[in-house]
Amino acid sequence: MSVENCEKDSASNNEGDEEVEVVQQQPSPQEDKGQEYIIHLENELSQAEADRQKAKDEADNNMNKLRYLVADFDNYRKRMERQIESKINQGKAELILKFVSIHDDLSRAIETAQQGKSDQVVIQGLEGILRNVETLFDAEGVKEIETTGTPFDPNIHDAISFKYDDTVPENTVIAEIRKGYMMSDKVLRPSLVEISKRIVKNSAIDSNKTKGD
Repeated sequence: MSVENCEKDSASNNEGDEEVEVVQQQPSPQEDKGQEYIIHLENELSQAEADRQKAKDEADNNMNKLRYLVADFDNYRKRMERQIESKINQGKAELILKFVSIHDDLSRAIETAQQGKSDQVVIQGLEGILRNVETLFDAEGVKEIETTGTPFDPNIHDAISFKYDDTVPENTVIAEIRKGYMMSDKVLRPSLVEISKRIVKNSAIDSNKTKGD
């Protein structure tokens, strides 16, 4: 075989190999369908993920709304409970205040009966009723307001008169005109009191009097 023929055969073989390689690189119809199916699955998976995220966001939003609703309802419940408790306490205070007036009347009646030397049976009966009222006060947390000898407090005292007195600090309660009462740390009725005032001396007048003497 000549060199020329060998080269032709070699070139012919190389062309055949190239054609085989080109045929192998082309995808088959089955491979195309498989690739399309994979792309379809990826799209569906992406859509499913988007739907899941959307549903999660909606669920979170609804949960937040539910939390706000529960908090609002709890605040409303507490507010209603406070209002109901306030009305109950107000009604109780009004009722106890009527018994305070009865207590005052009984105390005056007993004092008058003792001064008039009334029958002891009558006095003892009045004292028994008075003790029952005081027992009710103890049960409801009603206490007398301290007055005589204490500093004047406008929150619990009503000053209706004053008296000059240098023996005690100014604005000291020196007399109780009417008893006051508190219930559960709230003023049921303020005390009517008399308070002390200092005598204001004019130093210039005192000095002139001293010189004149």
